[in-house]
Amino acid sequence: MTALVATGAHAGHHEKGEMHSMPTIVETAAGNADFSTLVAALKAAGLVDVLSGEGPFTVFAPTNAAFAKLPAGTVESLLAPENKQKLVDILTYHVVPGAVYAKDVVELSEATTVQGGTVDISASAAGVMIDNANVVTTDIKASNGVIHVIDSVILP
Repeated sequence: MTALVATGAHAGHHEKGEMHSMPTIVETAAGNADFSTLVAALKAAGLVDVLSGEGPFTVFAPTNAAFAKLPAGTVESLLAPENKQKLVDILTYHVVPGAVYAKDVVELSEATTVQGGTVDISASAAGVMIDNANVVTTDIKASNGVIHVIDSVILP
């Protein structure tokens, strides 16, 4: 992942300038207290630079409450250096290449993740689910993609 440098420059095409003045996916997550566990995990996994890169990426972002649903000690175990690869696999399972907005997600039945696995997508009157997680907030735009908030951690 490439390090992100936010710029306020609006040189060139106006629309492009607007996108680059937006925070990245990582900056957006870091600016929201509900994602502090996710941000800590991204740092431990060494994925901050990647998800700060050009993208675009679609991130299904678990909240702190989603991480809290995992069995006791799971998060602490995953953050340990010896479990870095397992943490990378779990986190990259939450990322899909490209910017996939809610209007597009409802047309899909599955998506291939950066991790290489496939997440199941189901849309109903009750809402959209990614594997066993409910999508609770959609289309949080970032300069390098989009975030959809989920209520559970999904596992490859």
